[in-house]
Amino acid sequence: MEQQKLNPAIVYVLAIIGLLCCCFGGLGFILAGIAFIIANSKLNAAKLNPENYDQNSIKAMNTAKIVALVILIINLLYLIMSIYRIYTVGWDELMQKSQEMMEQWQQNQ
Repeated sequence: MEQQKLNPAIVYVLAIIGLLCCCFGGLGFILAGIAFIIANSKLNAAKLNPENYDQNSIKAMNTAKIVALVILIINLLYLIMSIYRIYTVGWDELMQKSQEMMEQWQQNQ
């Protein structure tokens, strides 16, 4: 019987896009969370029948799960920091500072 292979590509793609979305206030936690859940469910299926799965693909999926978890934690920390900044500084103040930075950047161009 041929052993099944776990393909971690979708986990990596979702996790990396989640990392890029970290810049949007930590909203990449959604994609990183989905990537982590996918990896975890596939690894749990492989744990039930380890003889049916290629060991190298299990190791690759485990690595992808760790990458997704790290990116998930980064996004959650950034989300908490963003919420804290909005709560302490205020949305209007943050938007004003952002506008000033954009104007300054345009003047330097």
